[in-house]
Amino acid sequence: MISSSVLPTRRIIFAVLPILAMALGTGEELMSQTNTSTHVKNIVLVHGGFVDGSGWEGVYKALKKSGYTVTIVQNPTISLTDDVAVTKRAIAAQNGPVILVGHSYGGAVITEAGNDPKVVGLVYVTAFALDKGESVGSLLKDPPPGAPVPPILPPQDGFLMLDKAKFPASFAGDVAPEIASFMADSQVPWGLDALNGAVTQAAWRTKPSWYLISTDDKMIPPDAQRMMSKRAGSTVVEVKGSHAVYVSQPQAVAHFIEKAAAGAEAGKEKTAVGN
Repeated sequence: MISSSVLPTRRIIFAVLPILAMALGTGEELMSQTNTSTHVKNIVLVHGGFVDGSGWEGVYKALKKSGYTVTIVQNPTISLTDDVAVTKRAIAAQNGPVILVGHSYGGAVITEAGNDPKVVGLVYVTAFALDKGESVGSLLKDPPPGAPVPPILPPQDGFLMLDKAKFPASFAGDVAPEIASFMADSQVPWGLDALNGAVTQAAWRTKPSWYLISTDDKMIPPDAQRMMSKRAGSTVVEVKGSHAVYVSQPQAVAHFIEKAAAGAEAGKEKTAVGN
């Protein structure tokens, strides 16, 4: 027979047990949420001028196969301001931290949009890693001596196009001829306001970055890529490929993006680069 003096104590113990269980469960849930918040699984891809987001298809498939959530931004390339806004909407839709990837002019876009607090790393794929006050146009007007000149035609109604006949050799030298021809014929006009849009705050000054240099690029000279990546303090890899390396070598590009995601996930910190 249980003493009446023991019963209140047992009632108290049994009453407390559910509270302890809830507290422990909440703690585990919070820990799980914290761990998830540092797990970088969101990749946002931003295309450059003269093309649209479909060129990322191979990279997209490789990243999806590896378990990443991948979003391709269809930035209109009319103005830098609009392209940044479109990219930031894509970032806002992500559930957790983001690796932001830009090709060519897309590098200018991610340099500005990458200041979003959700972005934990920037990946430049043969892209313009601009600094404050710079535009793509300001860099293109002073090419290094002997550097190939992109076959950009005179502007029409405020928009630029590449010479279709010269597009494959200049933009997509290592892409299958039929695909390069299709890219030339399906060009997206590139707005002068996009070309001349200046960066107001360079995200790479406060966030880690990775840069894939394409050594056979005829649009952005490799030496210019090296200068920008060095200035940004990027983790660099060099790949023998054309300006359209993301189309011709999607597995290599996807692998590089995965390395960036792992680096950001490991908590790679960056000391702010001075002005």
